Amino acid sequence: MSDILKKGYAHSEVLVSTEWVEQHINDPNVRIIESNEDPLLYASGHIPGAVHVDWTADLNDQVRRDYIQKEQFEELMSRIGVTPDMTVVFYGDKNNWWACYAFWVFQLFQHKNAKIMDGGRLKWEKEGRPLTREVPTYPRTEYRAPERDDSQIRAFREQVMEHLKAGRPLVDVRSPEEYTGERLHMEGYPNEGALRGGHIPGAVNVPWSRAANPDDGTFKPADDLRKIYLEEQGLRPDDEVIAYCRIGERSSHTWFVLKYLLGFPKVRNYDGSWTEWGNLVGAPVEKGPGKPRSG
Repeated sequence: MSDILKKGYAHSEVLVSTEWVEQHINDPNVRIIESNEDPLLYASGHIPGAVHVDWTADLNDQVRRDYIQKEQFEELMSRIGVTPDMTVVFYGDKNNWWACYAFWVFQLFQHKNAKIMDGGRLKWEKEGRPLTREVPTYPRTEYRAPERDDSQIRAFREQVMEHLKAGRPLVDVRSPEEYTGERLHMEGYPNEGALRGGHIPGAVNVPWSRAANPDDGTFKPADDLRKIYLEEQGLRPDDEVIAYCRIGERSSHTWFVLKYLLGFPKVRNYDGSWTEWGNLVGAPVEKGPGKPRSG
């Protein structure tokens, strides 16, 4: 944990090291959760005792574009043997991109005892720590959750419109090619339905992956993050910020960075993101390179 404390984060308590996780594999008050983009990774080998939470099957409504409701969240938590007081630790592939997404959804239901394993699968594997294909079973619990609360950390299109009109900052975390309108989707990924390319007017472009160290997937120190978001882009800690990408997954990683690592108190994730905004009738769009906010 000392290495994490040295990085100077506003809320270092939301991160744990790979060493800490290995020491708590058998801790009955800790549930380790793997969440990946690639659903086959968990079956190929995972941290002993870790359960799998699939972002599509477990966190998203299967009929409408929305997240699960209170009853589905309670069933998920009961099935994986979690209690309201238990600490859940997320990790996964892609520099914890999907782990942060799962963390964000859990916060919609106010499960406060939640952490991210810094470095995710990449760091765990590079350090040669144990992996298993054995799927654990835990006694079922009867988890009770509050109603889902979208008001604090989630933004909808009407709120983004109001945010835009008020001149408040937006962070587009997609690739530069998506931001400028050159591409409608990430390279190597399918087009997810946006009819127009570009970005929300006034949004600054900070690709989500800039916040992570590519060699081991860990988050960059707070000083480096401040250079990226505050010095380069002109954001201020007291700003009310909305982050977006294409469906809210990459932007959940940036939401985590701004809210917890840099301590921005008012950050929301627009999960409708470009697959919604790029199809909205009458929604304003800018193309080409943007510029940092002034002041």
